[in-house]
Amino acid sequence: MHDQAKRQILFVNIAHVFTHYSLLILATAVLGMVTQAPAAFGQDYGPILALGTGMFVLYGLGSLPMGWLAARFGRKAMMAGFFLGTGGAMMLAGLAERPLTLGLALALMGAFAAIYHPIGTAMLVEAASAAPGGKVGRAVGVNGVFGNLGVACAPVVTALVAARLGWHWAFILPGALCALAGLAWLREPAFDAAKAAAGTKPFPEIPAPVVRRAVAVLLTIAAVSGLVFNAFTLLIPKLMEERLATSPGLLPVVGMLAFAATLCGGLTQFTVGRLIDRHRLKRVFLPLALLQLPCLLALSFAEGWWVLPLSALMAASIFGQVTVNETMTARYVAPALRVKLYSIRFTIGFLGAAAASPLVGLLHEATGGLAAPMLVLAGFGAVTFLCALLFPDRPEELQPELWSRPRQPGLAAAE
Repeated sequence: MHDQAKRQILFVNIAHVFTHYSLLILATAVLGMVTQAPAAFGQDYGPILALGTGMFVLYGLGSLPMGWLAARFGRKAMMAGFFLGTGGAMMLAGLAERPLTLGLALALMGAFAAIYHPIGTAMLVEAASAAPGGKVGRAVGVNGVFGNLGVACAPVVTALVAARLGWHWAFILPGALCALAGLAWLREPAFDAAKAAAGTKPFPEIPAPVVRRAVAVLLTIAAVSGLVFNAFTLLIPKLMEERLATSPGLLPVVGMLAFAATLCGGLTQFTVGRLIDRHRLKRVFLPLALLQLPCLLALSFAEGWWVLPLSALMAASIFGQVTVNETMTARYVAPALRVKLYSIRFTIGFLGAAAASPLVGLLHEATGGLAAPMLVLAGFGAVTFLCALLFPDRPEELQPELWSRPRQPGLAAAE
């Protein structure tokens, strides 16, 4: 059973790579499309990037019914749909010759990609709890590294493929790999979560006011962080192009610079995953949230090589925060309700994320630069810090057996 749990974690991690990779292909492919296919798609960055709006809308709305669909068809079948559907839609996007067909293919891809987070995250937590040691934080952190690998590789691989083979292949090649991973997943036996959970400690009974406070903060931060995460990852390639590599011939360099910046986010997620197994969530969340406002304000006017370390710090903050947020649900919500809460949380988060593509595109179109989008994101960074301040700070997170003991009035009031 432990080996089966490890294999399930591996496939969930691979799915996380493809989820974030697929959603960010357009952000870099657009830089090649404006030069390789101007007759079909035009030469303006903003309108082409806006073709991804439907993808992010369906990616967000599609998360909501996933709990119901998983109960009806099973989580294994849903993950198979993710691999095969997302891969097939990527290949269709690569075959598109008009803005309408590209927008429809991207929307279809977003609908299938919506399967991953509510279903895959619940499967990851279940399998990690069943594995030896039950280090959920570490598993979530490693899973975050895989997701960040997709984010980091999307600009550099897309840039290289688009420059050498054309923008079409930047969609077709990863689509084929995703579909092949789906065929391998179909050969994997279904993981019996109930059997794996036998013998493990039952989930503690947490006071309702504490759960309500944690869930309220979690859902608020979902909307804010969804927009900030998606907007920042979308604009990194353009930021590197405008501030560091302005020549069209430097497209692969733009991809490498974006990769270097987002790689810091992956390293942070691994570190944060280990930290939250030993520390309360708020103690890790606060320093990460504190970084966002000053980094975004500085990026609104920074030029030259200063952009790279500032982008790296920002990536570390937003990616590390993802690991904290996903562990919030595991610590404060009972297993039976997690898929439903993940569905609601990711729907709210991805609706925020859906606003990122038109926000960046329209503000860039209106102002001719990225200073305005950065200033708007800085405002949301301030909200993130406020959410971190309001999140519960309870020692019972690390010692669940303490939930059953009455708290001293003085300690409750101090919190």
